[in-house]
Amino acid sequence: MAAVTDGGDGGDGGDRLRVLALLKRHGWNSTSFQILEPGFRYWFDGDDACVGYVDTGRAWVAAGAPVAAFERFAELSARFVAAAAGAGRRACCFATESRFHAAAGWRSLRVGDQPIWAPEDWTAVVRDHRSLREQLRRARAKGVAVRPLTAGELAPGQPVRGALDQLIARWLASRTIAPMGFLVQVDPFTFPDERRYFVAERAGTVVGFLCAIPIYARPGWFFEDFLRAPDAPNGTVELLVDAGMRAAAAEHAPYVTLGLVPLSGEIAPWLRAARRWGNALYDFDGLRAFKAKLKPRDWEPIFLSYPRGHGLVAMLDTLTAFARGGLLRFGLETLLRGPAIVMRVLAVLLLAWTALLALPITAPWFPSPAWQWGWVGFDLALAGSLLALSYRWRAGLADLLAATVTADAVVTLGQELVFELPRRGGVVAAIVATIAVGAPAAAAILLWNARAHRAR
Repeated sequence: MAAVTDGGDGGDGGDRLRVLALLKRHGWNSTSFQILEPGFRYWFDGDDACVGYVDTGRAWVAAGAPVAAFERFAELSARFVAAAAGAGRRACCFATESRFHAAAGWRSLRVGDQPIWAPEDWTAVVRDHRSLREQLRRARAKGVAVRPLTAGELAPGQPVRGALDQLIARWLASRTIAPMGFLVQVDPFTFPDERRYFVAERAGTVVGFLCAIPIYARPGWFFEDFLRAPDAPNGTVELLVDAGMRAAAAEHAPYVTLGLVPLSGEIAPWLRAARRWGNALYDFDGLRAFKAKLKPRDWEPIFLSYPRGHGLVAMLDTLTAFARGGLLRFGLETLLRGPAIVMRVLAVLLLAWTALLALPITAPWFPSPAWQWGWVGFDLALAGSLLALSYRWRAGLADLLAATVTADAVVTLGQELVFELPRRGGVVAAIVATIAVGAPAAAAILLWNARAHRAR
């Protein structure tokens, strides 16, 4: 008998205990344990199968393969699609692995790779790679020490829990894109007894954190969250991974992964193009390079799987799931954080506007030639400063630019009201005035919001 239930607020009761029991029997997918985290709903098929998914309003986007016996994948996939259709939704599965791709009979799009390690090899990996040893040495020399945490230390109100909550908040605030949901949300405290935790400390202060979740049926571990404070010494994350690998080896776990590197490996040409364009917002290449320097044994392909004929819409549904249900809202939140690409776009638009101001035909729009060329010089300096800020964020420069652009909007408004509109009037003058005042006003809002975000 199939049934759909809501995962609720992330507590450990009812449906999640039922899912946990199924995971301990059938949880083979690397991401399988993540369906216990907040935001997931569950489609159960009898007592021996379930699918964890998020409902975007238009689609059910499942996290990995069904939690069930391998031989039931094809049947369950068809039944899940039918259940979604009955609720007026499409269906797809993100982060599936090769065995689902082979069994379900669905179309699949390779969306990246995940690196894998055999923990028993880790001591040899460290011994044979000088650069990795140097990173570990550097962190230890700076006074960083890593230790495992118990579930009791993570209870609300405990000092370590408070420090970790602050670290997570600081890490999320440092991202250039808005917080995401689905399989990349940071919520490491659901079912703490089932996880492994390691904390990096320096002089009594938490500077890094690693949370590993189980992959019961492999068996193995997925190092889901590895966070570092912005001021953590170099090598802190490597030291955390080293502790996790050695603990996995001590437990004789044969398999560890650090999870998907999106848009890497042998992907479609249009996805490679998306990676190039998206690197300004998300460092795909840097993430691949970091995981590669830890010398994985192999890379496994990860897929987006979907019923025949649903390819492009399945990608859109998955992006909506990651965007917590609203692509437009997510885009606006990211825009207001002022990532580097936004600063560069502002600079390019300002250069184009400045080129127009410098043309002879625009001279009548200024009180005098000196006024015209003063604006041209001012805008060129502003564009150069925006470009500099995009390559290296500096709070002092951001404050100066925000104040300057705000003053630009105010002075331009005065110029338009006192000099231009009374002389010219008409639709063209109104459009020019709107652009001249609205552009710096919008840029000022972006700069002030980006400055406040980074200050938090």
